Amino acid sequence: MKALIVYAHPKEGSFCEAVRLAVEEELRRRGASCEVEDLYAQGFDPLLTAEEQAGAFKGMFPEDVRRAQARVAEADLLVLVHPLWWSSVPAILKGWIDRVLAYGFAYDFGDGMRGLLKGKRVALFTSTGASEEVLRQGGTLDALKVFLDEGVFGSCGMEVVLHRYLFGPCGASDEERRVMLETVRRDAQTLA
Repeated sequence: MKALIVYAHPKEGSFCEAVRLAVEEELRRRGASCEVEDLYAQGFDPLLTAEEQAGAFKGMFPEDVRRAQARVAEADLLVLVHPLWWSSVPAILKGWIDRVLAYGFAYDFGDGMRGLLKGKRVALFTSTGASEEVLRQGGTLDALKVFLDEGVFGSCGMEVVLHRYLFGPCGASDEERRVMLETVRRDAQTLA
């Protein structure tokens, strides 16, 4: 199995980085090959220009997008590891979605929208500053399910097999974070 981990956090040593490392380690331990797209480390440009958008409708993509699309095309499993900022994904990850999961590669239109990445599985690991109760009451978790799980990946024909939320790691004790990472490891074991 080939996995592509798309990682979106700017801070080295963050809890998100620990999550990414745990997922990668468990997948490799179970024989999966893993590639990591560290969006901040590689300086990924999230800006979708009008020219790039027009080019996508002609099957023309910039080199950085073609490389990322090739990694997605080769992967059986796409894993996103990111924080929740302002009830959404970091801008760099949203830009990756806009540019890489583009028309002609991830979806097209015929008698409606048609996902072109069928057979691919997706797992998401999202850390949050807020508690589950706050995010559930405010509707954020439902909104994310519509936006990411259904809207983005469902529209591309991909199946979201896991969306793990890690609530409040910044305010958690070392033991609570250790338990969260054990949960992440168990989740990753089910993905391989």
